[in-house]
Amino acid sequence: MLTQEKYERILIEKRDNGVAIATLNRPDKRNAVDDALHEELTKLPADTDADPQVKVLVITGAGRGFCAGGDFAGGLTPDANLMKIARRVVDNLLDCEKPVITAVNGHAMGLGATLALLGDVVVAGRSAIFADTHAPMGLGAGDGGQVIWPLLVGVNRAKYYLMTGEKIPAEEAERIGLVNFVVDDDELMNRALEIADRLAAGASLAISASKVPINKYIKMVSNLVLPLSLNLEESTLHSDDCREAAAAFVEKRPPKYTGS
Repeated sequence: MLTQEKYERILIEKRDNGVAIATLNRPDKRNAVDDALHEELTKLPADTDADPQVKVLVITGAGRGFCAGGDFAGGLTPDANLMKIARRVVDNLLDCEKPVITAVNGHAMGLGATLALLGDVVVAGRSAIFADTHAPMGLGAGDGGQVIWPLLVGVNRAKYYLMTGEKIPAEEAERIGLVNFVVDDDELMNRALEIADRLAAGASLAISASKVPINKYIKMVSNLVLPLSLNLEESTLHSDDCREAAAAFVEKRPPKYTGS
């Protein structure tokens, strides 16, 4: 069951028509993912599927940002267990049989971008920014970006954005197929809930039957790509370039990479 008692980092709101809203709730950290939120994100899809009161899930972020990615400075432990949990975040969301809508307010970076783009329908506020920022931090883009970005924007575009970490404004993201809809910021939740309400009022078995096979295709890609990408990301966690990027971030200076 999807109940607030199971969650500390995510606010759960269930509406009478079967729409549930899950709000990432670390606004002071731009909803960056620490160990606790990482674990809660693995549970969210299964709890949604197991709750007969829920027909559609909407995921958004509290405050001014959707999700700033992994919070390595504030509580995300970089070890092998982290990579196992990272895989469950991606695969469990792909296994969710009910529609998932992401309402992207502000920045969606790294893991935050992956989470946003794995939604069945992605609605972005006009000020939203998308980027997979792993590579500029000396990390392989291993937490799902290599699964979903190529499927949405094509192989070469995906490689460019994952290798550079370039930020993509919402309207450009819509143009290249990264998101479904862009609306004014103050209309974001209204538009996301309008879509959620429409799906909640629809034929739930048929809707599930329409999305699940497509997600099985994405899951097939995930099964091929994600183990390798997470393994490579873990190896880059221990690289000199990653340590240098972290130091440069703290010291507010450009990093000096050595390729080691």
